[in-house]
Amino acid sequence: MFKRTIDISISAAVLLLVSPVVLVSILIIRLTSPGPAIFSQTRAGRGFRTFQIFKLRTMTYADAGLAYTLGPDPRITPFGRWLRRTKIDELPQLWNVLRGDMSLVGPRPVLPELVAEFRPQYSVLLQVRPGLTDPASLKYSQEADLLASDRDPMEFFKTVVTPDKVRISEEYLRRATPWTDVLTIGMTLLVCLFPAMSRIYGALPAARGKGGIPRDEAGMRPFGTGYALEVRSVALTGISPEEEARRFPTISQRAAQNALDKWNLLSPAQLNGQSTANKESGRALRL
Repeated sequence: MFKRTIDISISAAVLLLVSPVVLVSILIIRLTSPGPAIFSQTRAGRGFRTFQIFKLRTMTYADAGLAYTLGPDPRITPFGRWLRRTKIDELPQLWNVLRGDMSLVGPRPVLPELVAEFRPQYSVLLQVRPGLTDPASLKYSQEADLLASDRDPMEFFKTVVTPDKVRISEEYLRRATPWTDVLTIGMTLLVCLFPAMSRIYGALPAARGKGGIPRDEAGMRPFGTGYALEVRSVALTGISPEEEARRFPTISQRAAQNALDKWNLLSPAQLNGQSTANKESGRALRL
């Protein structure tokens, strides 16, 4: 009850404070792009009940495409790109908080389809209201840029990013207090103003290059065509050696060993023994 009282008080005050920004944004959207200024989409809420989340529209109206935005999307309008970068497009969700669909701090609401794929994990996360922000969303505040750098954004999103976000959100829920919520809200403001601050929550997992070649620590240069980055996926997802061979036929144990030795990670033998633990923890191994 205390958390709900805080949600109502803060969201109402902030909504009044930012209403001029929202109204001006609505006007610009209507002037620069045909269609409604407010976008709504079905998301999974507390107890798996669905609700309509509200955002400022950042894409061209009624264009067909994926429900996910995985990197640069031609549907995003020029003004919509700025709204996304500044997170102003998220401000209408304060209305969701007032209505009781969401909380200020909690796991970010996701599409019902993603909840269905990760139902055991979301059976824990959706015991509470989803939120505007939490440590997982702060760490991945630049998620679109990360996904854009991977050769298969959807696969990377579902096998690396989502498990890591779920792990972070679960850990936060176990230790959440009103004071940690206040700290998270304060950090959200800092990350919006200074995106580099998101590094406080840990390094992002390394994406695979467009050509599938692993990249060095700076994420700029390939360090060898014989080294397969899928080793990292094996460690994260816990797939069996047989499944590994089927999915990634070009990988060799020698190449894996060379890559792992280069970055002082686990050996292939250790990967087999620890894959289950890594799957549960969602630990990101960089390769």
